[in-house]
Amino acid sequence: MAVFKCKNADDVLKAVKDYNVSFVQFWFIDILGMLKSFQITPRELESAFDEGMGFDGSSITGFTKIHESDMVAFPDPTTFQLVAWRPSDRPVARLFCDVRNPDGTPFAADSRHVLKRMLGKASDMGYTFFVGPELEFFLFANSSEPRILDKGGYFDAPPLDLANDVRRDIIFALESMGIAVEYSHHEVAPSQHEIDLRYNEALAMADTAITYRVVVKEVARKHGCYATFMPKPLYGENGSGMHVHQSLFKGSRNAFYDASSPNHLSVEAQAYIAGLLKHAPEFTCVTNQWVNSYKRLVPGYEAPVYIAWAQRNRSALIRVPMYKPGKESATRIELRSPDPAANPYLALAVMLGAGLKGIEAGYKLAKPVEDNIFHMSEKEMRKHGIASLPGSLLEAVGNLERSTLMKEVLGDHLHAALVDYKYDEWDRYRTQITEWELEKYLPIL
Repeated sequence: MAVFKCKNADDVLKAVKDYNVSFVQFWFIDILGMLKSFQITPRELESAFDEGMGFDGSSITGFTKIHESDMVAFPDPTTFQLVAWRPSDRPVARLFCDVRNPDGTPFAADSRHVLKRMLGKASDMGYTFFVGPELEFFLFANSSEPRILDKGGYFDAPPLDLANDVRRDIIFALESMGIAVEYSHHEVAPSQHEIDLRYNEALAMADTAITYRVVVKEVARKHGCYATFMPKPLYGENGSGMHVHQSLFKGSRNAFYDASSPNHLSVEAQAYIAGLLKHAPEFTCVTNQWVNSYKRLVPGYEAPVYIAWAQRNRSALIRVPMYKPGKESATRIELRSPDPAANPYLALAVMLGAGLKGIEAGYKLAKPVEDNIFHMSEKEMRKHGIASLPGSLLEAVGNLERSTLMKEVLGDHLHAALVDYKYDEWDRYRTQITEWELEKYLPIL
């Protein structure tokens, strides 16, 4: 399958004709990161580039009310690719869209616009934002129960790892769509897997993360199993994370690298880390947005819940991979708390917003914590000044609601809509009667 690097509408129209494309899918997401799509025929594509395609925004979570529902999707020609899971004889293509108001202005609750706005701020400060997320997932027998397919563990090979063929086909599909893969492996938990993507500029990577999730699910379905990015589907096992490696560049120079610093981190990198640490409680509702996310964010399962940074210590929230001589451009930091069920556009936007705030305000970075925080007592954690991430969605959404910075990053409309939705999700969750409660209480009360 061809990999396209279209620059404009004319390039797309030519590719559609040359490859006999049957349909073009227009992709955009709601505020929760759920993919929305509609298809058009090639004959409608030219006018879509000029005028966009209208749709009812009142039916999309977090968008608009019924009396102001008209929205317009404008395709981004640089995102054109043939989808890997459709037949090659009459291929189907996809284009990511920017959502606009009828007057052509950007729609405030469009997640892609929120990230673009933050990237514009970074650009005004002289930076380009690069990221490399690691999205873990589980493969189960079906979508109705978490029935594992193997009992493999970290880096296990066949026969313990029974999903080599599935991961291989996922990688082939990703590569066919122009998505570079670094490596893949079995993860710690049974039936858990990871495929790492090569780092890229943040907007392109957010588009890639959405594509990755679709490809993983579609390829798994063709293999007769179900892929899930649910953060914690198995009790007593590690959950799925989305560790996000990130760095800022000024032109071709990595702004995070400083040869004269003992840890090779520039003043900007240190302030950026300090910004993430200070504002992590405020943005956790975005990077970990589901009730289930907080079943993963508990001590003991390699999930980083403690607000600290380190160079080798994976129990800290932020890890700085060790510097390798001659690899200055690879200097980066890794935020370990996000999970793969986040809205990638908003997750990257809030991370960047927190980091830039640290640079703007000159935040000072505390000393690294290289000891295993999981083994520290509360007294030791207080001594090191180590706080914890929110322990529930309720706590996280309260922090988000009160955050002036997050309101600035997300915009008033999206911030308010997300807060309302997450309070409602918590209310629906807390009123449920679980199997655990019935098993524990019904026989004795």
